[in-house]
Amino acid sequence: MNTLIAITTAFTLVAVFFVLSMFRHLRRRRVIRASGSFAGGVATASVGGFGMLLLTSIYSYAQLTGEQAIGSIEFTKNAPGDYTARLMVNGETDRLLPMLGDEWQIDARVVTWKPPVTILGLDPIYQLERLSGRYADIGREVSEQRTVHALANDNPLDVWHIARKFPILLPGVDAYYGTATYVPMADGARFEVSLSRDALIARPQNDAARKAVGEWQQNGT
Repeated sequence: MNTLIAITTAFTLVAVFFVLSMFRHLRRRRVIRASGSFAGGVATASVGGFGMLLLTSIYSYAQLTGEQAIGSIEFTKNAPGDYTARLMVNGETDRLLPMLGDEWQIDARVVTWKPPVTILGLDPIYQLERLSGRYADIGREVSEQRTVHALANDNPLDVWHIARKFPILLPGVDAYYGTATYVPMADGARFEVSLSRDALIARPQNDAARKAVGEWQQNGT
């Protein structure tokens, strides 16, 4: 991260130097030299501006260092197939979200780095993207209402979106989904949510969650 900040700062300062040089040449009516300074300013400002956008996007994500717990989720049953989920993400305000169905799943955006970007010394980063529910029965899944909650802000300059849509612009960036398998919802069930570089993992934290998972596995879901 420090390397990226240093490179961005350096290119920004060089861009400022070119702009000042351009105005100096214009005052002395040195049009050709002013044009050269303008071209240099545009080139360095583009790199510096891109670095700033990348830094802004990265700071909206959290760092991922190996498998780590990122939060937990707890369910309260309102009626059959109708729950309220309390999502507790580390460092964020708890959220109460209505959930329909029998099972839940959480997805995250994960960004890892490849050469030549690895020289910047950046850690992988992540951002939770959505929480969704589904019905165990396929017929109900097709015919009944489902719930999907967005957990990330929609930012068109997001590094994950750019790397997915225009990979040629970010050849050193790998952007993909980290996804947990569906897990049952149950009244009072609480799960810890962890994230590795490959997937999200939901682990039961109390007896209600362990019982729900045990019955779910016995039914072959």
